[in-house]
Amino acid sequence: MAYPISKLAPGWWDYTTLEPELLRDAARLTPKDLRQLSRPGFQVRFYDTAQEFYCAEALEYIDAWRQAAPDRPAGICGPIGPTEQLPLVARMVNAFGLNLKNAHFWGMDEWVIDGEPVAETHPLSFAKCDREMCFDRIESRLRMPAENMHFPTGDLKVYSRSYEQVRCVLMQGGQGEIKHWAFNDPLPRKGGFKDKPPSFEEYRELKTRIVELHPVTIIQNARTSGGGNVDLVPTHAATVGPWETWKAEKVSIWHPGHHDNPFGMRLTALMISKGLADPRVPMSMLARHPNVQFNYLQSGIGSVVVEMH
Repeated sequence: MAYPISKLAPGWWDYTTLEPELLRDAARLTPKDLRQLSRPGFQVRFYDTAQEFYCAEALEYIDAWRQAAPDRPAGICGPIGPTEQLPLVARMVNAFGLNLKNAHFWGMDEWVIDGEPVAETHPLSFAKCDREMCFDRIESRLRMPAENMHFPTGDLKVYSRSYEQVRCVLMQGGQGEIKHWAFNDPLPRKGGFKDKPPSFEEYRELKTRIVELHPVTIIQNARTSGGGNVDLVPTHAATVGPWETWKAEKVSIWHPGHHDNPFGMRLTALMISKGLADPRVPMSMLARHPNVQFNYLQSGIGSVVVEMH
């Protein structure tokens, strides 16, 4: 079977190499259609206001950390993107007096330059963002022990093993324009995957690793985090893998409407709902995870129509 060449980056796999009929079906979905994509193992939820949306996202942290106990520590893996929930998490922890001594947190990913993760002094450092927007704002008496915070830096095998040692109640994330969670981008079109994409099984076994980023991911991060300055954005990152994702009891994806576009937010929901797990659309891999939830901000859903600007 011959596959189309990507319209975005010819040396890569991505959603533009999918069958045209599937792309057309996704583009036709209305907000009402999205609501009807829920099925056992995949729930679709809508929020009317940004305040409700980010409050609900922050409460997922609180719910996970409340389940932590001395004999069974528990935690959440959280993203940078969205970030609006992070200050709310700190405020809620302080307001509830929630002691995090048995709670854990996993950072999803970190930028890599010359084979090494960036220091927290780098302006785009994800660990820096997590600390400044959330953890440093928590009262000292309630703060999580340093050893309970796991970032994909240093020995990545140690980071990966922590998912077997501590209960991951939830993995939370956003969706990038290349249809990824964390930095699980589609793979380059080379080596054994030059003429055909990886299988579900091959992609599913990928663990925390350093990855080369799809050009669309680089452009997106320049747009959302660097004012369009592509030179600021590294080309590689360390990221949590599908293997660790399947250790999480639930995966919750948040769509505010300004990370991916109206078409992308429809395509992945359709594929997950229909059980179409395809590594060309990494987010669709979650079609085979037992507990996934998509959360949409109503005003961010948009429509897939031609508009000349």
